[in-house]
Amino acid sequence: MLEKNYKYGKSDKKIVERIVDDENIHLNHMILTSGTGLPEHYSNSNVYMIVIRGTMTLQLDEQEPQKYSLGDIVNIPYHTKMNVNNLDEEVLEFFVVKSPNPKDYRSM
Repeated sequence: MLEKNYKYGKSDKKIVERIVDDENIHLNHMILTSGTGLPEHYSNSNVYMIVIRGTMTLQLDEQEPQKYSLGDIVNIPYHTKMNVNNLDEEVLEFFVVKSPNPKDYRSM
């Protein structure tokens, strides 16, 4: 079998899980319930956030918070301050793709 099969959690409860961490990419899957978010942090690679359910409130650096929903793919440059929250009632679900993998970013 040449392909690899990866699975991710299906829930309405908070999940932060690493799905793929290889020489190509770093892929996370996240579910945030209403009123929850991630700790403020800086992007450690070129980041793509793919919203598949709910509404994400995203504040980058000192910009005003922006809202993104189903079908939005947001690209965030390296070393950008990020605040990711679910300020809405519906559960927020999204994937985070980091390319290159953060462990390889510094060697570029």
